[in-house]
Amino acid sequence: MTTSIQNNGLPNFPQATGATGNASASASTTAAAGSSAAVTPQSDDQLKLTDSARALQEAARLDTSSAIDTKRVEQIREALANGNYQIDAGRIADRMLSFERQIGAGAV
Repeated sequence: MTTSIQNNGLPNFPQATGATGNASASASTTAAAGSSAAVTPQSDDQLKLTDSARALQEAARLDTSSAIDTKRVEQIREALANGNYQIDAGRIADRMLSFERQIGAGAV
């Protein structure tokens, strides 16, 4: 199984390859070559992702453009422009309390 890891805004660092290696690997290979045989890369290296890392990776793969209801966004935009947008503070408070209960139940 091959898993690619996205950059996510982090700086790009050069990748070491089996053929060229990096500067420190080249130096150790050169030193080892002087004494005996060259160092070969291990083929049994493994990477195990945690469940959290897998969940984050899956969330990054989801197409977020389909999650936006453009029709509803346009309706709200027009209501705001016309001054007709009504805010239901009670509904917002109920949802915030529900969310808080969900978080609190998971923390116990």
